[in-house]
Amino acid sequence: MNKIIRIGTRESELAVWQAKQVQQLLQQYHFSSELVYIKSEGDIDLQTPLYEMGVQGIFTKSLDIALLQNRIDIAVHSMKDVPTLLAKGIVQAAVLQRANYKDLLVFKAASTGNSQSAMLTELLKSGQPLPMPHTSFTVATSSTRRKAQWLNRYPNHTIENLRGNVNTRLRKVQENNWNGAIFAAAGLERINQRPEGSIELDWMLPAPAQGAIMVVCREQDDFCYAACQNFNDTETALCTKIERDFLRKLLGGCSTPISALAIIENGQVIFKGNILSVDGKEKIEVNERAVIENAFELGVTAAVNILQKGGQSIIEGIHAAKNL
Repeated sequence: MNKIIRIGTRESELAVWQAKQVQQLLQQYHFSSELVYIKSEGDIDLQTPLYEMGVQGIFTKSLDIALLQNRIDIAVHSMKDVPTLLAKGIVQAAVLQRANYKDLLVFKAASTGNSQSAMLTELLKSGQPLPMPHTSFTVATSSTRRKAQWLNRYPNHTIENLRGNVNTRLRKVQENNWNGAIFAAAGLERINQRPEGSIELDWMLPAPAQGAIMVVCREQDDFCYAACQNFNDTETALCTKIERDFLRKLLGGCSTPISALAIIENGQVIFKGNILSVDGKEKIEVNERAVIENAFELGVTAAVNILQKGGQSIIEGIHAAKNL
């Protein structure tokens, strides 16, 4: 127990908060630890949309390298950022209990001066349907998943790119002439930055593993693996495995609008998943359920159903567009 576990983390406020949560959990089980700060490529390049950067695991790559080079012992990630296939030599050591998995619409505080935009903002806040055509409304996000789902629901809206850490993005919402931007609710809530008046988008299906935190270690590090297993949440681990299986079977990455959510109710796993074209015009959904004991392969089964319902053509269209 004299070993000090080196916890690798990115430098953003949210990443540090997550790493400190793991540090507190380790302390509860009498393990000493220290934080080691690692800069990631995703933090350095704040202009290029994620889907143009050409790298899966853009926010985890630098930590993976540090782990394999023995500069850190464990790494803490927002699980939705982690590629479904971990780097060789790295294993999942724990998944923390899931927080809020929903997406959140944060509104610009000041009026844009456009009366139609102001009206649409109030309708969105109240949960009322928007009139058609509803053209004068601009939402910011760098996520192709969020963009596709928003355009599927509101095809005449404008989507702007928004990059940076949570605090940077919140600032940009107020600095730019947008009506609002979409965030992961968990990220804002963890650092007490959820703006008053923001609304949860109950209709928007989240990214696989959104709201969950993953801890990874080196494959042969039995000490760190055992230490982290003390706080592994088995229900969250199962649900996120199913969601990530769905994503992996569909060969999805940051540039593919794939969404998935598995929840456990009354001894059953209830799964919802979808895939959309990037412009939001095409959408295929799937709903599955199974008792917990039979749910291990539920994500793969759901993905096969999506492909059979026409998902393959959407995937081929996305790949063809990338190669133009």
